[in-house]
Amino acid sequence: MQLPDIQPALHTARLTLRPFDPSDIPAVAELCGERDIASTTLHIPHPYTLDDARIWIDSHPEIYSTGKAAIFAITHRDHQTLIGGIGLTFDLQYNRAELGYWIGKPFWGNGFCSEAAPEILRFGFEICKLNRIFATHMIRNPASGRIMEKAGMKLEGILRQHVMKWGVYVDALYGRRGGHGTGQVVSRGGGGSKWQEM
Repeated sequence: MQLPDIQPALHTARLTLRPFDPSDIPAVAELCGERDIASTTLHIPHPYTLDDARIWIDSHPEIYSTGKAAIFAITHRDHQTLIGGIGLTFDLQYNRAELGYWIGKPFWGNGFCSEAAPEILRFGFEICKLNRIFATHMIRNPASGRIMEKAGMKLEGILRQHVMKWGVYVDALYGRRGGHGTGQVVSRGGGGSKWQEM
């Protein structure tokens, strides 16, 4: 893997994907404080506090510098409004990563994550030189699976009772992109986003 020394900002037609900074703490706490966000992501608790947001954001520089993950704020390119988060958690031994993301509820239905995901995959394959990227989503969150499909990821299977959320075992859909040196994308649906716990 070839991770840039300094985490870059990435751009799409409507979005800027950049490192989170302390000024994002209030917005992260507000957006992640929605129960509907926590219910479909594995490692976002509910309630979600300012301290939760602070601890999470403060951890990012070390996580990046040690090659564990690259986590990006999804912001509107024109007015810099924080929309959500997206990132890759790296497995250096196998030159692969897990994709994870969340979008604040006020911004659902605008295609923001479908726009951000291909750019993160490009970063992973073209910049970081990963061989494989995979993801999971909870089976009760088919919208997340559609984001993966639009990004070119392929469903590989269902992981039965793979994770527990709020005391209930949940099936996960597993997908990928990459593999065999082809830079394919894989999507995994069900388990939520591991990078959010880092």
